[in-house]
Amino acid sequence: MTTEGRADAAGTGTRSSLPPLIAGPYRTRLGVVALIATFGGLLFGYDTSVINGALEPMVVELGLTAFTEGVVTSSLLFGAALGAISGGRLSDAWGRRKTIMLMSAFFFAGALVCVFSPNFEVMVVGRVLLGLAVGAASTVVPVYLAELAPFEIRGSLSGRNEMMIVIGQLAAFVVNAIIGNIWGEYGGVWRIMLAFVTLPAVALFVGMLRVPESPRWLIDHGEYDEAVAVLRTVRPEGRAELEARQIAGLTYEDSKRVTMDWRHILSNRWLRRILLIGIGLGVAQQLTGINSVMYYGQTILTEAGFDSNTALIVNIAPGVIAVIGALIALRIMDSFSRRKTFILGYSLTTLCHLLIGLGSMLLPVGNPLRPWVILFLVVAFVGSMQTFLNVATWVTLSEIFPLKMRAFGMGTSVLVLWLTNAFLGLYFPTLVSTVGITGCFFGFAVINLLSLWFVKTQVPETRGRTLEELEEAVTSGAIHDRDVLRGN
Repeated sequence: MTTEGRADAAGTGTRSSLPPLIAGPYRTRLGVVALIATFGGLLFGYDTSVINGALEPMVVELGLTAFTEGVVTSSLLFGAALGAISGGRLSDAWGRRKTIMLMSAFFFAGALVCVFSPNFEVMVVGRVLLGLAVGAASTVVPVYLAELAPFEIRGSLSGRNEMMIVIGQLAAFVVNAIIGNIWGEYGGVWRIMLAFVTLPAVALFVGMLRVPESPRWLIDHGEYDEAVAVLRTVRPEGRAELEARQIAGLTYEDSKRVTMDWRHILSNRWLRRILLIGIGLGVAQQLTGINSVMYYGQTILTEAGFDSNTALIVNIAPGVIAVIGALIALRIMDSFSRRKTFILGYSLTTLCHLLIGLGSMLLPVGNPLRPWVILFLVVAFVGSMQTFLNVATWVTLSEIFPLKMRAFGMGTSVLVLWLTNAFLGLYFPTLVSTVGITGCFFGFAVINLLSLWFVKTQVPETRGRTLEELEEAVTSGAIHDRDVLRGN
């Protein structure tokens, strides 16, 4: 039976025509696939956060200046921006699974270059290689999980990647604290910190050899029977064929009327608008200031009043609360409105930034309460961010784009996200030295307030709809209607 015949027989379909999810071994299979794929998120989290503790001894051994210190930190982020856009395009052409495997090789190679780098220049090359892998991971893994998941549990399954990111961040903080306090007086301690990433990189490559390709990607590339075979392993009995027909129907209709290259996307008002919303979500997430805390947490806490070794230890607290927040986010992702999650999250982060600014202003340097109050408020900020914003941002980005522009839309949004992250990472130390904690966090409060306005007026509800229904709503513009925007 041809794809055209299947499309005629099935139409585009709706979620109501699919049999409900029931208990069965397919859930275990989905969990295993998600665990393997999200090792990319674990590597993402570790590589972006290990610099937090590795930078200080690295500065001494490699003779870094203030400028080259910023370059080492941000080179990974600029590489991630390139990896985000190129990873999305590559996954469209080559497949989600193969792209993730290639990404694992870049993680491994980049880590080795960093570990054995003799100077600043080689270190930057290694960090860029890691950045390419991190950027691709941030784009491809959420899309792969969203396309593999049943719509009923898409939020919690896709959100597992963010969970693994924060586990990777926590692992980096713990490794840094242990190694820094036990062997900190020895040379090359930062090399040991960076070397740990090679183990999950190997695990990711080996694991991806045993998981399937995205069924939506397979159908889009004419591999209908293989897509059905994949769906039968990750869906209840009797649902795989029906879901494959729905996907094929919409894919066939799209292939007749749309060729979604960048020119087509930018010339279509609805596709252009959803692309701008995706970019806005990515920029807003970065301008919360979360990665300033994750990359320069030790610097912030030292400026607040802790000594260097104590700062390394207490810096674990934001990592712990990040994991707890991500766990809560996964529990509520399939039952709580995405829009309400964003609105609550940006309200809380705005409040936290105001309180951090006020705390650092009212408690002068030397006050014994100052470091502990700022630590408490930083932990509250990270908890608010991870519970209500990080998981919701990545899940929403993986949902809102039509299939034909999903990789481009996700890649472009994450490209701008990473560029924002990179420039913030490059200039944050300068900002702290110029305006101090007070000025930085008052500035973040203003930006978070603007982000709150953006999500309240522009971001649509996506929970409870199949990717195919969302695609129809996006391409017709119906997703921007007032009732649809609010999820009614």
